[in-house]
Amino acid sequence: MTTEKTLILIKPDGVKRRLTGRILQRFEDKGMKVVAAKMLTLSKDQAEKHYSVHKGKPFFAGLVEYICSGPIFAFVFEGKDAISVSRKLCGATDGSKAEPGTIRGDFSAGIEKNIIHASDAQESFDHECPIFFEKNEIHEFVYGDEALIL
Repeated sequence: MTTEKTLILIKPDGVKRRLTGRILQRFEDKGMKVVAAKMLTLSKDQAEKHYSVHKGKPFFAGLVEYICSGPIFAFVFEGKDAISVSRKLCGATDGSKAEPGTIRGDFSAGIEKNIIHASDAQESFDHECPIFFEKNEIHEFVYGDEALIL
């Protein structure tokens, strides 16, 4: 197991449904450390850069429009195997196929409005994180109980 960072976005539907605190709690309960957080509304340019891997696909414009439709919360979490652990917490991308107990399994019924985004690999994190955070916005510190968790 390695300590790594991952980007998590609570999408407009999650924010509008007042799920931010409940979702954040799940990551903290799992032992993830919040090292950066902010609320923002994405510009079209930011959204297109974030979803650039899907450019040219029929659903690209809808993704961009949706993520820009309201405020999001962006987090950087740090922890042991943070990327794979976070993906498991989120559940399958299509909420109708996500397991109960996962974020999407509990709060999403489809693929379009699926509550949350989580980096799927280190390369994705490296591409995505600078869209949302400057290096000086990511903090290095130690929680009092960190030795018990990490």
